[in-house]
Amino acid sequence: MNRRNFLQQMSVLAALPAVSLMWPLRLAAMGINPAIVPLNKPHEAWRGLVAPEAYRILFEEQTEEPGSSELNGEERDGTFICAACYLPLFESRNKYESGSGWPSFTQPIAGHVGTKADYQLIFLRTEYHCARCGGHQGHVFKDGPPPRGERWCNNGLALKFVLQTESLSALRN
Repeated sequence: MNRRNFLQQMSVLAALPAVSLMWPLRLAAMGINPAIVPLNKPHEAWRGLVAPEAYRILFEEQTEEPGSSELNGEERDGTFICAACYLPLFESRNKYESGSGWPSFTQPIAGHVGTKADYQLIFLRTEYHCARCGGHQGHVFKDGPPPRGERWCNNGLALKFVLQTESLSALRN
């Protein structure tokens, strides 16, 4: 090994701590709470843990028919959790009737969802997913009520509802 190679390798090693410190910043930029540890679990592993219809939505990014979810009319106090890993995603106080046919919220629980660009319908939409298991939840639009102006339009089968008087389920691995 010559001196140049040695110095290059040492500079890479010196940069590693800085790179590892930037990872939480990258997660935060994607809207994910760095304290939420993403599961390293392939989508196929969820197949036996969720209903087949929920699996198609969560891990194949399908969409349920509008108006088909019993969660559309859910108005009780509680928490909406991911149907796969049980991470809390929405609080009932942020749910509203958007008229879209899907459960809609004004905002998620901070850092519990991640977003990405979605061009499946040719035009740009913002898809969001569970920050922990990566399960597809729905899309966010900029036509919601004030003050945020956001409509987090969710597939009902991608969620479970837990009453405020009940304990939240333990997170599922």
